[in-house]
Amino acid sequence: MKIVVLVKEVPDTYGDRKLNLETGLADRAAGDRVLDEIGERAIEVALSYADAHPGTEVQVVSMAPEEAAATVRKGLAMGAASALQVLDPALSGADLGVTAKVLAAAVRRAGFDLIITGNLSTDGSGGVLPAMLAEHLGVPHATALSAVTIAESEVTGTRATDFGAAQVTASLPAVISITEALPDARFPNFKGIMAAKKKPFETVSLADLGVDIDPALAPQSIMTAVSEKPPRGAGVKIVDEGDAGDKLAAYLIENRLA
Repeated sequence: MKIVVLVKEVPDTYGDRKLNLETGLADRAAGDRVLDEIGERAIEVALSYADAHPGTEVQVVSMAPEEAAATVRKGLAMGAASALQVLDPALSGADLGVTAKVLAAAVRRAGFDLIITGNLSTDGSGGVLPAMLAEHLGVPHATALSAVTIAESEVTGTRATDFGAAQVTASLPAVISITEALPDARFPNFKGIMAAKKKPFETVSLADLGVDIDPALAPQSIMTAVSEKPPRGAGVKIVDEGDAGDKLAAYLIENRLA
């Protein structure tokens, strides 16, 4: 079985996050960049299956700028057999529609029986890419799974709903996305880090994939204006002089909070 795991480099959630006010894009140099934790968990799902089923191949795939290669390589250090990175200057600021189209071409090139992704990234938080990817590939999808069981011909999982838990099944090939309910990822050991340097790591461009992202053919979202969040104003201090309750109620009503 060939399992492809989609991963993404994101700004560290514990660091600063800023926008470039000229381009409207995330300023990725403003803080540390890491492999998204939900992507690590997706790798763990694939590797756990591979550990129990010899002959399973796990490949990580990412659409990312050149400097993200070291982050993507972490998937190899964890145990993935190979990596593929889509690298093209034209993809800077790509929206979800373009991203889904490009990643579909990338995984189609790689070949797959199962694609595993996180349910949403910590930077964009779109949450729709797995379904869009499945639509491009013409395969079934099962999203937001809190438990996953992979078999030779199908994948089964549990999805939390407003009414309880639903069991969903998709025939392979398929796309699934997982939530943070899945186990934490393994930590790359020294042997894995050294082995990662020798594993196949392919970089491809849009031309290699045969993808044209001309706006006339694949509309992209356009940022028309951007500004920094205004500084936080001073709060209102209420001194209790026997009428604090009335003052608080008046404040809530005035600010339409009650």
